[in-house]
Amino acid sequence: MNKLLIFILLHLCIAGSVTTQINTDRVIAIGRNALYFEDYILAIQYFNQVIKAKPWLAQPYFYRAVAKLSLDDYGGAEEDCTLALEQNPFLVQAFYARGIARQSLGKYNEAIEDYNKGLEFRPKDRSMTTNMAIAYIQSKNYEKAKEIFNELIASYPKESNGYLARGTLYAETGDTTAAINDYNKAIDLDPYYAPSYGNRSLLYYRKDSLDKALADLNEAIKLNPREEGFYINRGLIRYNKNDLRGAMADYDRVIELNTNNLIARFNRGLLRFQIGDYNRAIDDFDMVIKFEPDNYMAYYNRALLLSETGDFRAAIKDYDVILNQYPNFLPGYYNRAEAKRNINDISGAEKDYWYAVELERTHGRSRDRNQDNDLLTADREDDEKQKEKKTREESDKNINKFNQLVVYDKDTEQKSKYQSEIRGRVQDKKIRIDLEPEFILTYYESIGEIGNMVYYNRTIEQFNEKNLLGWLLKITNHEASLNEDQIKTHFASIDEYSSKIEKDASNPDLYFGRGMDFMLVQDFSEAINNFNKAIELNSAYTLACFNRAAVRYKQIKFEQSNISQDILSEAMSLQLNSNGAVTMPSVNAPMPESNKYNYEMILRDYNAVIQQDPSFTFAYFNRGNLRCLQRDYKMAILDYNEAIKHDPQFAEAYFNRGLTRLSQGDTQRGITDLSKAGELGIINAYSIIKRMTAEN
Repeated sequence: MNKLLIFILLHLCIAGSVTTQINTDRVIAIGRNALYFEDYILAIQYFNQVIKAKPWLAQPYFYRAVAKLSLDDYGGAEEDCTLALEQNPFLVQAFYARGIARQSLGKYNEAIEDYNKGLEFRPKDRSMTTNMAIAYIQSKNYEKAKEIFNELIASYPKESNGYLARGTLYAETGDTTAAINDYNKAIDLDPYYAPSYGNRSLLYYRKDSLDKALADLNEAIKLNPREEGFYINRGLIRYNKNDLRGAMADYDRVIELNTNNLIARFNRGLLRFQIGDYNRAIDDFDMVIKFEPDNYMAYYNRALLLSETGDFRAAIKDYDVILNQYPNFLPGYYNRAEAKRNINDISGAEKDYWYAVELERTHGRSRDRNQDNDLLTADREDDEKQKEKKTREESDKNINKFNQLVVYDKDTEQKSKYQSEIRGRVQDKKIRIDLEPEFILTYYESIGEIGNMVYYNRTIEQFNEKNLLGWLLKITNHEASLNEDQIKTHFASIDEYSSKIEKDASNPDLYFGRGMDFMLVQDFSEAINNFNKAIELNSAYTLACFNRAAVRYKQIKFEQSNISQDILSEAMSLQLNSNGAVTMPSVNAPMPESNKYNYEMILRDYNAVIQQDPSFTFAYFNRGNLRCLQRDYKMAILDYNEAIKHDPQFAEAYFNRGLTRLSQGDTQRGITDLSKAGELGIINAYSIIKRMTAEN
């Protein structure tokens, strides 16, 4: 780590003279770049350097806390917020962030204190107020939580989130009727917010209104087809309606979305067990045990399956694990006895059998309920409630419920995902319909909704064949954040390029390579300086022109965000207005002269790329997005047209053209474009089509 910090220090001002003092304002700005673009590990390293140089500044502690929150390092975030407040006790966003960290750590009373302090500076703040009410629920102070929600609803009667949150409170306290009423109201106010339907479906399910529960989950899935929990719960409802095939399809879909979803794996394993697909059921329980080595229900089911397939020795090993944890679990002894008998361990089988008989005779069903390991006598009333449905909550570890499907409790999950502008957009009330983002040349990409789609361009391919940079360039609009080793590698690469440039200052490829490294470590100013030099040396350097435009675009998006003090929000977004129509992004304030200049510079670069390589479809696409940001929608559509003309399978271009057409009132052609985008793999297109169809 120290070596990494040295790299950062050495390269902050590579184009200028070397000094012993770092420019902390500039380093904070670069760190905020990294934070905004979700490069959290890199952001932390920059803020570390500022803290080392000027430990009396509050901002770097706060920003580092935001990065740690995003990485689920709640303890570290709490500590950093405290340090920020020691430097500046009026930094309201630090109280807010520390409240979130403490709430995540289960320190509910301390979180409430932080929210109260924050509300002194910012009265009526909805996010902090909602978080505080949820903290009261978690600390079992239901009356206080209800009081806050009532005040929140009185202040904002047209906001659905207040009713949704209060519905969660009523559900927690068992007032199902009041909870459903609140969910109904939330849906009336905002019929396009999927969690409202998901929450209401759970209550209908618990009231045995399976048809209503199923209808709600169908609606939730239409609105948010990538929410795994909706499929899990629809699977168990279908199971209870004897639709075994439908239930299996839902669990298959969850695992397709997330191969490591353990609830779906467990439930699918049970269904496969039930239909006699033993080997594949074992595979599912293998996965559960791999990630949850203390999931004894999975061990027991796997043991039963191994016995069914004749692998009695492996089954005995699993029974051993279970009985070590639950020494009074009668079925475990009886089944292990049978398994031992099948491998001719008659003595061991008899020992297990008679031990179980004696245990049952002496203890039976009346054993002391306070014994931690005695799960034979789980609450009978709870057993009766679950008897017919054969389901259990994920937190219910009663080994006797080993063969019951697990419910995905959206209410519980919602209480752990706070309505925080700092943490992200998890519970953003307004429906966000984002343009597909711009493409950029990089070395790393993450898997987006479309998956590992491979984009081809002859200019990029020819450049890669020369192997000038040591890494292959990729064109993507799903950039991946760097891990710690990659960060070190690219700072070292900057050093290496600098040494080469000292010996050969006329080689444009060296500047382009160093510009790529600066871009990857989120130092946009130095990246642009190096791309400038590459283009100065070779005016036809197409890839340098393209990435210079893309980096400048990043700068504009960052500058238009509100990251400066207390929120992390995306600048490029679209929303459904109150009438359900699409509203394109706009900036209410007059455009700064610097932004007008930057827009012009970006357009010039994309024009140059297109002139040098008319088949470079990504330049048309990016230029279309820029024109949307400028509110020049007619020209944006022309750019998307050109992108599609050169690549008829360009899903993102169809998607963005569809949204742009919708914003111009061209509903029919907009929906047609979205349909094509969905066909090509952009799943969110179907949700938007449904909303627009419902409004018309």
